[in-house]
Amino acid sequence: MEKSLLFLTLFFISFMAFSQVKQLEKDQDPGKGNVSELEWLEGFWTGEGFGGECEEVWMPEVDGNMIGTFRFWSEGKLIFSEFMNIVQEGETFSLKLKHFNPDLSPWEEKDEWTTFRLVEVARNTVYFHGLTMKREGDEIKLWLALTEDGVRTIEELSYVKREF
Repeated sequence: MEKSLLFLTLFFISFMAFSQVKQLEKDQDPGKGNVSELEWLEGFWTGEGFGGECEEVWMPEVDGNMIGTFRFWSEGKLIFSEFMNIVQEGETFSLKLKHFNPDLSPWEEKDEWTTFRLVEVARNTVYFHGLTMKREGDEIKLWLALTEDGVRTIEELSYVKREF
């Protein structure tokens, strides 16, 4: 009985995490929206994810660009950081980012970005293809779809708003 209950609980948690992340179909057009709708994302956010500690900073939108940074560390050691830009592209926007090792060597090639296309914008929530960001009060949750060796998982990050 305990194993069945544990399985059902884990199944429910997995289902809820997977349902938080939306995907665009292969030839589907991205959703429509304006970067200015994301003012709720502005600020300094700290929390946990990837088995360590994380920080994100999002600056206000200027000229259709909302710039952010991210850093992740574990046991006091910086693992990687990111430079992020949510950029307006006509009637839609996307999140583009580059990853960096602690020595600032990039993961992506010079002219390449990891890009998350917009699926839809809701109240205090933005759904990108494979990434969801949702604010509730002074907390933000992010759900990121990752695929490694053909296995898809959802990583959840939880942040709290902080003062600089």
